[in-house]
This record gives sequence, C-alpha cells and structure tokens, in this order.
Amino acid sequence: MEESRAIGSFVVWDYLVFAGMLLISASIGIYYAFAGGGQQTSKDFLMGGRSMTAVPVALSLTASFMSAVTVLGTPAEVYRFGAIFSIFSITYFLVVVISAEVFLPVFYRLGITSTYEYLELRFNRLIRLCGTVLFIVQTILYTGIVIYAPALALNQVTGFDLWGAVVATGVVCTFYCTLGGLKAVVWTDVFQVGIMVAGFASVIIQASITQGGFNKILSDASNGGRLNFWNFNPNPLQRHTFWTIIIGGTFTWTTIYGINQSQVQRYISCKNRLHAKLSLYINLVGLWVILICSVFCGLSLYSRYYDCDPWTSKKVSEVDQLMPYLVLDILRNYPGVPGLFVACAYSGTLSTVSSSINALAAVTVEDLIKPYFKSLSEKSLSWISQGMSVLYGALCIGMAAVASLMGALLQAALSIFGMVGGPLLGLFSLGILVPFANSIGALAGLLAGFAISLWVGIGAQLYPPLPERTLPLSLEIHGCNSTRNVSDWISTTEMPFSTSAFQIHNVERTPLMDNWYSLSYLYFSTIGTLVTLLVGILISLSTGGRKQNLDPQFLLTKQDFLSNFDAFKKKNHVLSYKSHPVEDGGTDNPAFNHIELKATDHSSKINGTRL
Repeated sequence: MEESRAIGSFVVWDYLVFAGMLLISASIGIYYAFAGGGQQTSKDFLMGGRSMTAVPVALSLTASFMSAVTVLGTPAEVYRFGAIFSIFSITYFLVVVISAEVFLPVFYRLGITSTYEYLELRFNRLIRLCGTVLFIVQTILYTGIVIYAPALALNQVTGFDLWGAVVATGVVCTFYCTLGGLKAVVWTDVFQVGIMVAGFASVIIQASITQGGFNKILSDASNGGRLNFWNFNPNPLQRHTFWTIIIGGTFTWTTIYGINQSQVQRYISCKNRLHAKLSLYINLVGLWVILICSVFCGLSLYSRYYDCDPWTSKKVSEVDQLMPYLVLDILRNYPGVPGLFVACAYSGTLSTVSSSINALAAVTVEDLIKPYFKSLSEKSLSWISQGMSVLYGALCIGMAAVASLMGALLQAALSIFGMVGGPLLGLFSLGILVPFANSIGALAGLLAGFAISLWVGIGAQLYPPLPERTLPLSLEIHGCNSTRNVSDWISTTEMPFSTSAFQIHNVERTPLMDNWYSLSYLYFSTIGTLVTLLVGILISLSTGGRKQNLDPQFLLTKQDFLSNFDAFKKKNHVLSYKSHPVEDGGTDNPAFNHIELKATDHSSKINGTRL
C-alpha cells in the first residue's frame, strides 16, 4: 500500500464531504415536500406551480446538462484532441437564441406540461405517442450512462465502491424527486452548480500553483499543439472542426435545450414569459463558465502530464479517469478536497438524473395516463406522479448496469441524443415553422429521419472511424520512469478507446464505412433533423397540407419576435402573456386543461379538438 500512496487515495474527510453533499440534496427535497402546503396537485409536483423566477431556473438548466459526463469527459476530450472544443461557446450562444426565440414562445403561450402535448394539438394523438415513447427510451438510456460513468471512473481511481455509488446516487435522486417535485429539483440543482464550480476552481487553482502559473500551462499547451482553435476544414467526416462544432453542435444541443422535456419543463415553470427567456440567457453565462473551466482543466491535465501520459503508460485504463487521477495527484495533501471534486462530479450526475426522472414522470402522467384515465382526481394524479418518479428512478439504476457494457462516455451520450433527438427536433420544427405540414407528412418524416440516424449511429458504433478522421494529438510517455515513479496501481481490464461491446474487429474497410459511418458524431442529429424536415415537407405538400385550417397560435408568428420589444413600449403590456391559472370550476375532465389558453374566440374550438 505504501507505494500507491504516492498518488493519493480517499481519506475519511473526503467521504464526509461527499456524504454532506448527498445529505444537503436530500434535505432540500424534504423541505419542499412540506413547505407551502406540500405538493397538492400534479401541477405543483411537475411544474413547480408555475411560479419560479429566472435565476434559479437558469442555474438549474445549466446544471442538468453539465453532468458528470461534462466534468470528466470534457477535460479528457481537450487533453486528447485539443482546445478546439471551446468553439462550443459559439454553439451554445446560437442554441440559446434559437430556443428562446423559436421554441419557447410557442410552448409558453400554450401553457403545456409536456412538450409532446404540442404534437397532439398540432398534429394528432399518434404522433404525440411516437414522440413520447422516443423520449422515454432516449432519456432512460442516457440516464443510465450518466449514473454509471462517474461511478466507474471514480471507482477505478479512488477505490470508491462502484455499485455502492451507483445505488446511492440513484436512491438519493429518486428520494428528493419523489418528495419535492420540480421545486426540489430546481433548488438542488442550484446548490449543485455551486459545488461543481467549487470543484473545478479547486483543481484549476491548485494546478496553476503546481505548474507555476497560468502562462506556463498555456505555453505547455501551445507547444503540444493543444491550442488548435482554428480548424476550418469543411470535411464533415472530421470529428471536430469549426464547422462540425458550429453546425452539428447547434443541432445536437438544440435538441436538448429547445425540445427536450427535462429542459422545457423548467423554463415553462417560470412565472412569466420574460422570466422564461431571461432564464435561458442567464443560463448561457453558466454554460460558458463551466465550458471555460473544463477546457482549462483539460489544458492543466496536459501541462501536468505532457511527458508522461497516464493513459498510454497504463496508469489509468480509460480516458475518463484522467481527471480524478489528476485530482488525487495534485491535491493529495489537502484532505477533503478530492472529496469535493468527487462531489462535483456527482452533483453533475444528481442534477441530470433528477431532471430526467422528473421529466419522465411528467411525460408519463400527461401523455400516457391523463388522456386515457379521465376520472382521476388531482390528488391521485399527484400520487401517481410520485409513484412514477420511484419507478423511473429504479429503471435508471437498472440502465446503469447496461451502460457498463458501452464505451467512451461523452461520445456515447451525445450520439444517443443525436440519434433520437435529431428526428424529434425535425418533428417540432415542422410543427412550429412549417404552416402547411400535416400529420401524414410529420409521421413519414419522423420515421425516415429516425431510420437514417439509427443507421448512421449504429454503423458508427460497430465500425468506429479511423484515427485520421478523429485526429487525436500526440501523447508522450518518454518522461515516465525518470521523473515520477508511481507503481502501476489498480490496473483494470484494458480497453482500447471508443470500445463498445458490439464492435466488429479486423474487417475490410468498405467505402460505406469510410465515408458514411465515419461522419462526425455531431452530424447525426443534423441528418436526422434535415431528413425529417425534408420528407415531412414533401409529403405534406403532396397530401394536401395546404388546405388545412390551422390555429395560428400553434405556429411561430412575427408577433412572437416583436413582443421582445414590448417591454420598452409600455410596462403594463407584459402581464397579458401570463397564462393565468383558472380555478377548476367543477370540471374533472383533464382534457380541459386547467390553464385556459388566453384566446378569446379559439378557446372553445381548441378544447373541442382535444377531447
């Protein structure tokens, strides 16, 4: 044991810090379960009673997609492929603008709990069901990766018990989601963003002290070719170039921010539309801060190990373990700080998982239960929502076991979002932007887009692209034995990069594999979206999509954009966007939504079509 202490390991303080983080998260759940009369209706539980303000929601949006996949995956990504990842800052800006100006106005105006309700209002019930099922499958898969990934990396580096960590994460999450509903999810996220920034900051500060300042880190990075910001190669097969990140990245992330239930549910829960938009724009700042932190962590990783790469010299078995390795290496004299970093990785997980669980519960209740069981009272719906949270929590822990068979993290996660999210984004864009799209076109488009993106995605898992497509930068090990003598510790099963349990080895490379399957993973979603839009438009036109009479409030109108400037004209105008909750006047029929739409002559027509 003596020699392995050279790198550092977990001590009591670290476990205490970690347990403290879990306890605080759980207690926030307990607080919101009883505060303000508890969770009376399913609306309270799933939407926070539509009373949230912008800043907590913004932090919560940031937290959910900055999962442990980001905390562990991005620095390793920068370490291997260079800082071109930071071009994502431009992508995030585009994504937030698109979400706030295209999708948010329509969803907010309709006052829906589940984004898939929109699909029924705009198309029909069948398409809503397709959307719902796709979402549920996608989210459970993704959540499995998110729970398992950090547990694995931390287990191999710190000896933190693997399944203990997985089950603990799952149970705590399920616990506060079930008790506190959306309010608890949002406020635990706010706390967890704080922890994540603290974890990153401790690593960055300590790294710059050990390496001798920021400038040293940057000069090491530029000597190693890690500051490769400007790669304008337009070839779509190259994994990360300026164009794949701006174009592909924008499509991939818009599927997350624009239409993913776990995000939309949050900004719709704001108290008015101004707050909803603000929350997205404030969240942009949060995304930037975390992106800069994680890129800098990646550069510090390189600066620390530029002549002795722990991954090539088999000190860690997976790229995702580099971050925890660095933490134990440079922070070993500060008991409790490695624990803070683990807490940081886990708060990323908790926030993502909790929002997924809450979103899955919302979708199940709104799309699969309410339409078919009309007689349920609000109280029993609230109970069912809580039951659903427990069920999905258990399912996600189960998925974590499946995720243990899949390969590298960041990519697996984004590929899943791309493959499923792309066609869905196409479907919503058809609804919101194309007035003549009809349900036949939408369904055909969705199926076509889904088929094609599955084809590319699964092909890319089976026959991974060649290294000259991904361009990993060089890693050196020549300085190992001379400088830092660390015994080879906890070596686990060796896995080559981008493994997946299903990979097919030593096969003739066909042109199909070298071109189609080698497509940058960021373009999966772009292809899905564009195919869906194209097929949807063509088929809608040929099946008489022009003739249908649509209610304009399901579309994006010019008024939606101009209303951004209303605030400058006169103040009292803003209030009319609040869709005001109307007390349920004796209707127990959930088809009549309790949030009446602010539309004078259409309201009867809409409720009529929703029966």
